[in-house]
Amino acid sequence: MVSDEHDLLHPHLDDDHEETYYEKRIIALCNLLMDKGVITSGELLEVLQENQALNPSIGAKVVARAWNDPDFKQRLLNDGKGALAEMGITLKRLDDIVTLENTPSVHHVVVCTLCSCYPIPLLGPPPEWYKSEVYRSRVVKEPRQVLEEFGVEVPAEVEVRVVDSTAEIRYLVLPVRPKGTEGMSEEELTELVTRDSMIGTGLISVPSAATAV
Repeated sequence: MVSDEHDLLHPHLDDDHEETYYEKRIIALCNLLMDKGVITSGELLEVLQENQALNPSIGAKVVARAWNDPDFKQRLLNDGKGALAEMGITLKRLDDIVTLENTPSVHHVVVCTLCSCYPIPLLGPPPEWYKSEVYRSRVVKEPRQVLEEFGVEVPAEVEVRVVDSTAEIRYLVLPVRPKGTEGMSEEELTELVTRDSMIGTGLISVPSAATAV
């Protein structure tokens, strides 16, 4: 008989959400681990609540700090975990995180071809499209076309690098800082940074009022 504690997993999915193949496997595995006494419902609930509290604004603050502080930016590129620790960000259950800097000559885009490995401590739970087989297969084969469908047109002279996340290493894309933001504070810059720009499937747009100075 299935225990009521197994329902812990389901309220964290949208009412109209149809569970994917991988979500069903994860739920089944969690239920099995609870049945075997490997984890408790309390421990599982704690993890779910932690993940719900995470969102892209955490990563956005990191990007804004890197834009405004060249020394921090270099530390972030050289030692992701160490730089994040300076901001009080801990990477529980995550071995390492690598920051990929977008430049005028290189554009990075992140995928997990095997499942949906994602920097949850920085960006919160991954979007549905990131977990889809369509995105995971197509972005490797035809990255420019996929990016165009996201509204990102990468010039022909700019190299597109597709980076594959793993269970041990996750990636954070450091977007190119938009022109006209030189006088902005970290708080103002944070508001500009989007989740997709930190995956590589989005660009940062600056409100016209911010550039009309």
